[in-house]
Amino acid sequence: MTQPAPHTASLLEALARYDTPTICNAMELVAPERRLVGFTTKPLVCPFPDLPPMVGYARTATIRATSASKLSPADARAQRSAYYEYCGTGHGPRISIIQDLDGANIGFGAFWGEVNSSVHKALGCLGVVTDGSIRDIPAWAPGFQALAGSIGPSHAHVHLAGFGETVCVAGMTVSSDDLIHADRHGAVVIPANVAAKLPDAAELCGRREEPILAIARSPSFTVQKLKEALAKSAEIH
Repeated sequence: MTQPAPHTASLLEALARYDTPTICNAMELVAPERRLVGFTTKPLVCPFPDLPPMVGYARTATIRATSASKLSPADARAQRSAYYEYCGTGHGPRISIIQDLDGANIGFGAFWGEVNSSVHKALGCLGVVTDGSIRDIPAWAPGFQALAGSIGPSHAHVHLAGFGETVCVAGMTVSSDDLIHADRHGAVVIPANVAAKLPDAAELCGRREEPILAIARSPSFTVQKLKEALAKSAEIH
């Protein structure tokens, strides 16, 4: 039997109404033990900053580009086919999370461009988070989000090293099927046991910010009024 999805579509839609910093704020309330883990900590390039937040289940892989694959052409094609099948199956929507293993030469060759953005979009992926490079920006699949370590011109010897394993991208450790929230700011892993609590927590964060923002944006701002707003904010539960 097919296993039910870990989360309802309505919950994923609710999470997608918030930007990733707000989700991180909410995580501080419902999972304070994760303040130092589970999110990207290094800068990533986002060539499509106006796209909305994406929420989906991770499809992980690793790549190399500074040396050629040791697989025969036939085995490399079989590996690529198996990888695409992996990306196109399981609960959706999905987000591709790819770690570049080239160390000091990370981003040397781009796995992502016109072709892979189009293929992954067709497979049901919303976008990619990678510390590797991307290219073909004008020809990128419309609506397919990208967070990448860099933008470059060549794919060099880029090839899959593996897929389905736990990876680390820009400081964020991700396992296959982890729930990911990402936008132009970066990405965060949402633990399954706290996902349903996040919309309410995000709303609480917003309510606590309202009195502070109101006075900060007011022409009658004073430090005394700011102190009063901070006290009011602390009382909101």
